[in-house]
Amino acid sequence: MAIEITVPRLGWNMEEGIFQGWIKKDGDQVHAGESVFCLETDKATQEVESIDGGVLRISPDGPKEGDTVAVGTVIGYLVLPDEASLSYQELKATPASLEAGSQPDADSSPNRSFAGRPEEGLNEGFQHNAGSGSGGQPVAMEQPFQEQAEAGGRMSGVEADSSQSEVLQQTNSGLTPAISPRARRVANELAIDWRKIEGTGRTGRIREQDVRAAARKSSIGTDINSTEWKSSLVRHSFKPIPVTPTRRTIAQRMLTSARSTAPVTLTSTADAANLVNLRNQFKSLAASDADLIPGFTDFLVKLAAIALQKHPLLNAQWAEEQILVAQKVNIGIAVDTDEGLLVPVVHDVPALSLKQVAARSRDLIARARQRKLLAEEMQAGTFTISNLGVLSVDAFTPIINSPECAILGLGRIRRQPVLVEDRVVAGARLTLSLTFDHRIVDGAPASRFLHDLVNLVENPGPPLMS
Repeated sequence: MAIEITVPRLGWNMEEGIFQGWIKKDGDQVHAGESVFCLETDKATQEVESIDGGVLRISPDGPKEGDTVAVGTVIGYLVLPDEASLSYQELKATPASLEAGSQPDADSSPNRSFAGRPEEGLNEGFQHNAGSGSGGQPVAMEQPFQEQAEAGGRMSGVEADSSQSEVLQQTNSGLTPAISPRARRVANELAIDWRKIEGTGRTGRIREQDVRAAARKSSIGTDINSTEWKSSLVRHSFKPIPVTPTRRTIAQRMLTSARSTAPVTLTSTADAANLVNLRNQFKSLAASDADLIPGFTDFLVKLAAIALQKHPLLNAQWAEEQILVAQKVNIGIAVDTDEGLLVPVVHDVPALSLKQVAARSRDLIARARQRKLLAEEMQAGTFTISNLGVLSVDAFTPIINSPECAILGLGRIRRQPVLVEDRVVAGARLTLSLTFDHRIVDGAPASRFLHDLVNLVENPGPPLMS
């Protein structure tokens, strides 16, 4: 019987690779452990080894060097010596599998899978590397324990080892279910006895979602979606609050950001003494209380826009096949409202004076809290600033306002002693927290942006008045 040679999954998120060529030739004898072909992943080029032995038959219409191949694609076969003369179409029609109701012979049956050892713990039981029967279903992981034992103790191209793949285990009370490596790890983390869980995978295999569902049940004794659970909230003095459309949108966007970005946060501290003095000058020059006095957020909106012009990748978006760099700097300001977080946008900040920025932001913030913002006033943002300093927060990790590249978090300005030359004087320190998408920008360029922004905060006069 022919053993399918498939493209293995060599990383957690690998869905495809670039075929780099065959190491063995069509008709060569392959022994277990020998490298057969090369595959380039997103990190490196790897030689894929065979777990089984046989004569290599390469598909005439298989991938060529440089072709992109999906995980699981069949690119060739390993056959017995007496099958080497069969045509490729004949081999393709009879892959290694168990006929319905048949039992393999442990001495004569070849192992029914091809290699490329996947990393330990890959998704859902290594089915990506399994041979398939005539019905297209994976052979390994779906057979009774006795059949797997008779097949030579291997399945899905991975040696049957408790640290790499979970087979059905025979105990005094009968058979315990199979569990994926990922589900086992989650069960250990949540202190859940997986042997008592009923799996929902094929043939009862326990998956990660089964473990998490069991954990939710154990926390209060029942399913969180059940009527019993909802009744228990009342008994335990919980007051349910309906999820508003605004809160649901906020939740969806936060999850989208967490799932679709590679967030990294950098934190730095700036000497804000000159910034405080400059704002005090605006206060002293105000003719009346009605005069507009820029706030610290307004100062940072303007200073961040100046820094972004020098570091345009922080003002960009990820678009899978390309990075889109915005031609204007439109800065969103996170606003706390009774309905939840809203982010109105001050458009084309570099074209505005500091007082114009302050006027725009005051108007947008007021109408945000009155629920009078227009849709376009919350769109086209390229960078966001969130200020929790007014709530006495020193530093925090802001979440990227997807699809933007970065967000800046402002802490409070703290009065504390600082060393100036040989003297200790009262100083003002401001913490800046920059979260950025590492897919777009590396750590060093993001650090340079933050460094330049700190310099602007410490010397705000010239750039703001130019």
